[in-house]
Amino acid sequence: MQADDLDAFEAFFGRHRTLIYRTAYGLTGDRQAAEEVLQDTFARAYAHRATLLPDLSPVPWLHRVALNLCYSRLDRRRLKAEPIAESTAAQLRDGAIEPAEQAEQQELRQIVREGIAALPTKHQSVVVLYYLNGLSLQETASSLGIAIGTVKSRLHYALANLRDHLERDRRFAHDYRPLGRKEELEVPPA
Repeated sequence: MQADDLDAFEAFFGRHRTLIYRTAYGLTGDRQAAEEVLQDTFARAYAHRATLLPDLSPVPWLHRVALNLCYSRLDRRRLKAEPIAESTAAQLRDGAIEPAEQAEQQELRQIVREGIAALPTKHQSVVVLYYLNGLSLQETASSLGIAIGTVKSRLHYALANLRDHLERDRRFAHDYRPLGRKEELEVPPA
């Protein structure tokens, strides 16, 4: 790839594109914006191909570029992060689920998406990388250029904020009931 081999760059793109797209989509909630971030990320990777070290994984660098492009896009638009489109949920439908249950699940997913979109950007990024992309704590820390302790802290506060959001959402009230301390510890009899 560093020797201008387009086939090598195409293989590089094919290997990492899904991970970067999921990151961009998770932060922007917009397929078109995620595609643009994906293209811009790999355009930068191609432009900086000589500086990428072959013995180190490029994933943390690619994530940082994609995250920075997402942040710039969100800051530039000054828009509240919009929830992920319903078309995504439609593609994940299970044919065995009854329509009423399916509608309820869609509504619950929408509420959670809105909760994630309402998080501060730094919390959104750790949630997307750790939960959506399935990166380890170390990989998430490397991708963001922060310490593992910071990742843990941000995940803790992100989940606390998301829990508060869910507790306040009236649409979710009938399905979400936070467990009290006693209920968390009790094990039902067998």
